[in-house]
Amino acid sequence: MAAAMPINPKPFLNNLTGKAVFVKLKWGHEYKGYLVSVDGYMNLQLANCEEFIDGDATGNLGEVFIRCNNVMFIRGAEEEDEEGEMRE
Repeated sequence: MAAAMPINPKPFLNNLTGKAVFVKLKWGHEYKGYLVSVDGYMNLQLANCEEFIDGDATGNLGEVFIRCNNVMFIRGAEEEDEEGEMRE
C-alpha cells in the first residue's frame, strides 16, 4: 500500500477559500458551508453553514466560526449526488 503524501495546510486552505467545504469535528459533528476565511491559527469561518449530527441535518446555522483544535478534517464539497452524498 502506498503512503499518503503530506499536504502543506496553508496553501490547501487558501485554495478552498470561497468554495464549498465539508468540515468534520473530533466528536462527529459535521458542517457544510462556504469557507469565508482562515486565520493564522487555521480557525475557520463558514457562511451558509448547515449542521449534520449522526448524518442527519439539524438545520441551517448561517455564519459560524470553528476553532482549529476542534477540526478532525476539512475537504472540498464540490457537488452532491441525488442521495445527498458529497463528491469531490
